[in-house]
Amino acid sequence: MAYFKRFSIWQLLLVLMSLPTMLALVGVLTAWLDIDLSVLSHLFEFVIPNAVLNTLALVLCVALATVVIAVISAWLTTVCDFPGRAFFSWALILPMAIPGYVMAFALVGALEYTGSFQTYLRESFSLSLLLPDIYSFGGVVLALSLTLYPYTYLLVKNAFQTQGKQSLEVGQSLGLSTLQSFWRVSLPQARPWIVGGSLLVMMETLADFGTVSVFNYDTLTTAIYKSWFSLFSFQSALQIASLLLLFVVVVSLLERQSRHKQRFTNSRNTVQARSRILLPSLYAYFACAFCGVIFFIGFVLPIGQLLLWAIPHLSLEITDQFWRYMLGSFSLSLLAMTIITAFALLLAFAARTQNSYLANWSVKISTLGYALPGTVLAVGLLAPIAAIDHYLARLGFATPLLQGSMVVMLLAYSVRFMAVAFSPIENNLMRVTPSIDAVSRSLSVSGLSMLRRVHFPMIRVGVLTAMVLVFVDVMKELPITLMTRPFGFNTLAVRIYELSSEGLWQRAALPALAIVLVGLIPVVILILRADKVQQ
Repeated sequence: MAYFKRFSIWQLLLVLMSLPTMLALVGVLTAWLDIDLSVLSHLFEFVIPNAVLNTLALVLCVALATVVIAVISAWLTTVCDFPGRAFFSWALILPMAIPGYVMAFALVGALEYTGSFQTYLRESFSLSLLLPDIYSFGGVVLALSLTLYPYTYLLVKNAFQTQGKQSLEVGQSLGLSTLQSFWRVSLPQARPWIVGGSLLVMMETLADFGTVSVFNYDTLTTAIYKSWFSLFSFQSALQIASLLLLFVVVVSLLERQSRHKQRFTNSRNTVQARSRILLPSLYAYFACAFCGVIFFIGFVLPIGQLLLWAIPHLSLEITDQFWRYMLGSFSLSLLAMTIITAFALLLAFAARTQNSYLANWSVKISTLGYALPGTVLAVGLLAPIAAIDHYLARLGFATPLLQGSMVVMLLAYSVRFMAVAFSPIENNLMRVTPSIDAVSRSLSVSGLSMLRRVHFPMIRVGVLTAMVLVFVDVMKELPITLMTRPFGFNTLAVRIYELSSEGLWQRAALPALAIVLVGLIPVVILILRADKVQQ
């Protein structure tokens, strides 16, 4: 009887963990139960066609651009040897620390005709570059590609490393040149990783809100925001969110299918220094130049532009207001980090102890949120929350209890970043063998007591990793915070959005640098782990 009671409690916990995600999905899908034909006709005539076409074009072009950058740079830094290879191998990961909306306004400030970079070239070298207008579709693609290519770069780099020198020897045995071996042997073997990275980039592009807002480029995410906050039509925002959700579901299914096709080996015959291709002088120069240009445009230029704006105005910008934004960001991130990591720990432990279909599906649903754009989660969760508040008002409560509070925002964060916290905790739990659980139960240590006294000391590194990742992601998150924050509550991300929307980039530089510095923490951890793997 006691066992059945414990079983019921853990199963109930699993269901409760998946409830916020299901609420968000139901909230979006129920938008079509109440259709206003006049609003719907307006959407399909003036809003949705343009937003859908723009979104599709952006997703495809960013995916293509990131593949080109990632595959070439991963091949050069993994298989080839040229001056600066060791530096670029880890330095090309650094743009991952820069949020898309920060990358966007920094590149605009540097690369527009009156920007600092072109002005410097004209004044110092009398050189006038005829660069394309940065306020264009190409500018959006450039900003997103530079922010997102590290996702594909890391996956493809791992694929080339695990191929070892056999792929090179196979090509040579067939009489192929180095370039032919790349096209006909190495690239086909790395295809699952390339496809997987591209689909991750597609999901991030679909979810982007801040970058496209800087360029005034209309996509489904901006259409959701404008419908809600400009047209004051929450119902139309939900309907547009359902269309965006359809795109996300398709890409998520494709990404899951691509991972099923991946095969991993434990071979230690990876590409080592002695087996790398020593490039001739001319090719080595082009390899160094290619990696150098990507690193310069993707990290040095935006960081340099932010420093150029921030340093002269430090005394003016470091005010009580700035510290309030900093305090708001840190307190919100700490609160969300604590809640999400605790829930992820309970979710991972419950899924481990309850081996059932319900447990498996609860985990899948609970960790689905990372694929959902923040705008979809914001409007999707607000719909059922508003219904709950309406019901409470009918019971006699005069004012809404949940709307306008931090409840919606924290729920949206928990849905969005549960997978981020769950993954490292689950990976560490796999190291705890079933025999350890059996010994614990034989000593009458089970349930939460076993989690606290046995599992937690063994997985604390994974828990710490989860906390760091969630903290940084919440710091950088823009659409959820912007659309669900309580009145008067501001964060660094919201402040950047407000200032950049008004063209006040100099004032947005300091909070942007603060977010980038925090974002470097998981990137540095990733680089150190990669170094250990290579050793």
